[in-house]
Amino acid sequence: MHLGIDTSGAVATALVVDAQHGEVLVEDEPRRHAERLMPLVTELLARHGASVRDLRSVVVGTGPAPFTGLRVGLVTARVLGLALGVPVHGVPSHDALAEAAAEVGAVADGTPLLVVTDARRREVYWSRYEVREGVPVRTAEPGVAAPVDVPRVAGEVVVGAGRDLYADVFGAADERVASGMPWLREPSPFHLVRIAQRRLAAGEPLPTEPLYLRRPDAVPSAGSKRVLA
Repeated sequence: MHLGIDTSGAVATALVVDAQHGEVLVEDEPRRHAERLMPLVTELLARHGASVRDLRSVVVGTGPAPFTGLRVGLVTARVLGLALGVPVHGVPSHDALAEAAAEVGAVADGTPLLVVTDARRREVYWSRYEVREGVPVRTAEPGVAAPVDVPRVAGEVVVGAGRDLYADVFGAADERVASGMPWLREPSPFHLVRIAQRRLAAGEPLPTEPLYLRRPDAVPSAGSKRVLA
C-alpha cells in the first residue's frame, strides 16, 4: 500500500493498493491542515483494515501552494517516512491536475493544458503542459501571477480551482473537462501516487523540496529594537 498526501488546497489523502485501485478522502478545510491531516490518514487506513506499518511508501504533493498548508503535508510525509523506514517521494501538485485532465477529458495528443490554482492575494499559481502519448508533459515551470497576467496559448484546456475563481478571465470550462469531478479542481493524491510510480520506474528523481514561489503570508517580526537615550 502507498499513501498519498496533498495539502496544496483542500486536505486530501489517498491510500493506493495498486495503479488502478485506491480510495481518496478529502476535507475542504484549507486553513485546518494541521488539525485534519493525520485524522484523515488514520480513518483511511482503518477503512481498509490497515495501519501505517502496512505502507510501502509515501508520496506528497510539493505545490505550488501557500507556505502554511503545504508545509503541513511535507512535514507529515517526512515524519511518517522516517518513523516507518519507507521512502518519501515528491510530485508537483499541478502534475496531478494535468494527469486528471488528460485522463478524464480524453484530451488528444498535442493539446496544451493550463493548470491554475488559488494563490490568494488575487493571484494564481500556474503551470503549462502538453499531452504527449496520453501523458501530460510540463512545458513551463510553475509561476505565480495575477490572472490577467498568466501567459495564454491558443486552444489550451484550463483546469484547476483558479479557473472557477476567475472565470471572467479564464472563461467557461472546456466541454472535455466540464464533468465537475473534484480532481479537475484540486489535486488528487491518487494521481500523485500513480505519477510517482511511473517516474520511479523510469529512474527519475522525486525530490520533496516545496514549491512556495513567494514568501510566506505571515512573516515573523524582526524583534524589538534597542533605543539609546
